[in-house]
Amino acid sequence: MELRILAVGDVVGLPGLSYLSRHLRSLKQLYKIDFCVVNGENANGVGILPRQADLIFDAGADVITLGNHTFGRREICPYLDDNRYILRPANLAPSLPGHGWGVFETNAGPVAVANLVGRCAMDFTPDNPFRVVDKILKELEGLPVLLDFHAEATSEKLAMAYYLDGKISAQWGTHTHVQTADEQILPNGTGYLTDLGMTGPVRSVIGIRPEQSIANFRGELTSRYAPAPGPCALHGALFTVDMSTGRCTHVERVNVLD
Repeated sequence: MELRILAVGDVVGLPGLSYLSRHLRSLKQLYKIDFCVVNGENANGVGILPRQADLIFDAGADVITLGNHTFGRREICPYLDDNRYILRPANLAPSLPGHGWGVFETNAGPVAVANLVGRCAMDFTPDNPFRVVDKILKELEGLPVLLDFHAEATSEKLAMAYYLDGKISAQWGTHTHVQTADEQILPNGTGYLTDLGMTGPVRSVIGIRPEQSIANFRGELTSRYAPAPGPCALHGALFTVDMSTGRCTHVERVNVLD
């Protein structure tokens, strides 16, 4: 039996939330999706609030993953403990609220989802994701595993994918908000895409108003970042997994633009 998985890139602000709500269910129907994972760490611009997580679930997500801005809004902390369908990076301090991985039921059988954050060119030092993922996989032996690796560096994402090739079913990257064109199935059967892209404003700098980003790079004083106005897009990827072997059989980029 095959499992068709839709992974959706970082939802940015109210424009991204609104666009996801309008398009995700019809997209799932179009691609006959069995299971959907959405990265929501920028749903509030920086971080995510409980009501925004609820909107993502209402839109059609089965699981929400997060990233380096997990605790950008502390109001999410109790929600992370109470709702096992939202994941924060497993290599953050174990004393922090939330869960880094979980096992979820689908029509094709159970599947595991893990969330990790990278260390290269990031602003903090979580635990080593390569060592943490080893511990996670010991807990998930025999299950198909999907990984959202929220990381800056292409090299770190690729290294992780080759390290896990044949050990997990699929790995996708989030965080950079720019969809890459390197979808592939690695030699031992792991599906891969370096970055899903984002769900949010098209005429923007990774979701925010261009003039704010320009001012920041010019070293000028800027106001709090705000999502850009205008048209939006949804970026992600479809992974098809053979549940009897755990191998990925198909990878396809997904783009929705009005």
